[in-house]
Amino acid sequence: MFRDKTLTCRDCGAEFVFTASEQEFFAEKGFTNDPSRCPACRAARKRQSGYGSASRPQREMYDAICAECGAKTQVPFRPSGDRPVYCRDCFSKRKG
Repeated sequence: MFRDKTLTCRDCGAEFVFTASEQEFFAEKGFTNDPSRCPACRAARKRQSGYGSASRPQREMYDAICAECGAKTQVPFRPSGDRPVYCRDCFSKRKG
């Protein structure tokens, strides 16, 4: 049903192949437009926009004591003292 297509990148003007398997993937996801950038320009754009974990700044972590088991833990927010803070294990138990 799908056939490889040769497309032109709107950023660099290079030709690239939009494979039949990529087209099938796009169709499964409900995407209706063909990609307008080659893989290299898409990757460069993701890096520039900060997309992906490599360019994401490291979260600041705060020391806390688990309200349930008393273990030392770190959380990604500053504990205010008006709510209990749980370690990962106790939080998972309470959540489940």
